[in-house]
Parts: sequence; C-alpha cells; structure tokens
Amino acid sequence: MDSEIKEEIPVHEEFVLCGGVETQVLKCGPWGDLFNDQNVSRPKLLIFIIPGNPGFSSFYVPFAKALYSLTNKCFPVWTISHAGHALAPKDTEILTASEDANDQEIKDIYGLHGQIEHKLAFLRTHVPKEVKLILIGHSIGSYIALQILKRAPELPVIHTFLLFPTIERMAESPNGRIATPLLCWFRYALYVTGYLLLTPCPEKIKSLLIRMGLRAMNLKTEFLQTNILQPFCLANAAYLGGQEMMQVVKRDDEIIKEHLSKLTFYYGTIDRWCPKKYYEDIKKDFPEGDIRLCEKKIPHAFILHFSQEMADMIADWLKANLSKI
Repeated sequence: MDSEIKEEIPVHEEFVLCGGVETQVLKCGPWGDLFNDQNVSRPKLLIFIIPGNPGFSSFYVPFAKALYSLTNKCFPVWTISHAGHALAPKDTEILTASEDANDQEIKDIYGLHGQIEHKLAFLRTHVPKEVKLILIGHSIGSYIALQILKRAPELPVIHTFLLFPTIERMAESPNGRIATPLLCWFRYALYVTGYLLLTPCPEKIKSLLIRMGLRAMNLKTEFLQTNILQPFCLANAAYLGGQEMMQVVKRDDEIIKEHLSKLTFYYGTIDRWCPKKYYEDIKKDFPEGDIRLCEKKIPHAFILHFSQEMADMIADWLKANLSKI
C-alpha cells in the first residue's frame, strides 16, 4: 500500500539558474513557483533537503516522497543539487528568478564556501520571506545547513536536522584518511583518468551502465541522469571533497550554541565519516542538546536503502514543530 501511495506523489524536476550555474531542483508536492503559482495556496512551510557529496538530488527522491507523505502532504519537500553536480539535458529550459541575485556569479561556486552561497542564493530568490523553513542536511549538507544559519540569520528557519553530520575533523575520520590523499594529492590524476575513460563513452552506454549499476544495488530512481558518469560533475564532486578534507576541521561551537534549541543531530554507529567518538564529544560538550545516536545500524549513505526508516524518524520528530504551523 505504501509503495502505491508513493507512486502517486508528484515530483517535479526543474533546472534553475542559481549563482550563474544551472541547478537541478526536485520538488515534491503540487507547488512549483512559491511566488506566482495560482493553482494552489502558498504553503506556510518548506522542507528543504541539502544533500551530501556527490550532490545527486535524484537519490533523495524516495526519502523526500516518504517524508512528504508522512507529513500528510501539507508541505512541499524540495531537494537541491550542488552546483556543478547536475547538468540539464539538451533542450531543457533553464528557469530564472525574477530577482537578479541568481544571475550573479558566485566566486569559486564549486568549492565548499561557494556551495554555501549557492544554497543561500536559491533560498533568497525562490522562497518567499514569510514561508518558514525546515532544513535537512545530510553529511556535508549538515555543514552547509549550519553555515546557512550563521550567514543568514534573517531566514525563518524553525528547525534544522543534521543527519550523519560531517561538521568536524573530516580528514581525521577513518574514511577521511583514505580520501584525503586521493582528493587532495592525486586529484588531477583522477580528473585525467575520468576524462579519458568517460568522455569518449556515448550517452546511451553511460545510461545503460548506470541502470545496470542501480539494478545490481537494488536501487530505483525516477530521474535517471548520466551526471553520475559525467567527467565535469565528477570533477566538481572531487574538488568539493578535497576542500571538505582541508576546511572542515574544527566544529563551529559558537553557531551550535546559538541555535542549539533548533538543532537535531543524528549520528551513526557504523559511520566511517563521523565516527561514534564525534557523537560522544559533542554530546559531552552540549549535554542539553538534541543529539541522537542511531540504534538501527543505518549507514552514512542512508538514501541508498534506508530512506523510509529515516523519513519515519524525522516525521515523528517534526510533529512538535508542525503542530505550531
């Protein structure tokens, strides 16, 4: 029954110009343009998902649909791709906002701080000021969500969920020790290898390879795109990853303390990006915070096989916030 309900949930794909870069946005629910849509009444709240890296928003669709259904289909659930992680198919219309901010280029937009400004530009130009926000950050999306709170205190964010949050000591984590030399020292070798292998490959072959890979992993996605095997997108993901290793070092306790009552942290017990010790440290420093440890052995990349479980938990945690809307 649940699967049938999810299939009926409308998900609309758009490519918008944001910070001078085409950006994929997947919108769950009947709301498209929150400023000008006359067919449905403007919602009071938007649930906004910021992905991890790579920021392929299509992998978050099952999670977004489950969350939309569990919140009684009352609020839109949108997922944004990272800048440079999704290319629009040929002949796809690139939408622009009425304001000029999205046309203005952002410095180093494919880097970590550029990605933060990219999300801010979108929220400021595509979401009316009176629409309240629930932010959901996954992995490096958690770091970006915290920076949004820091850089844009005027945004009406009522709560932020940080899932498997990579907000400190990334290079010191078990996976970070492996990824750091690859992303920081051998990055250009990865770029050259990717371009040599993937550039000559026809799009049909790439699509076939992606479908075969998803089938082997028992995954389904409504918005299959060859971005997963696009050298440009992979290079941007690697570039962002390298910056994460170098820049995500010290936890920003100042912003956590300021917004602690509006934050929920969710750490994994088998997470090699933010190990259990990180949970223990932040729990010790902020004992009054809503800082939770997974009891279900959900992996860091929950979107691959645990979207429903995570949506169930977040919908339950959201009840107190939504009752006030």
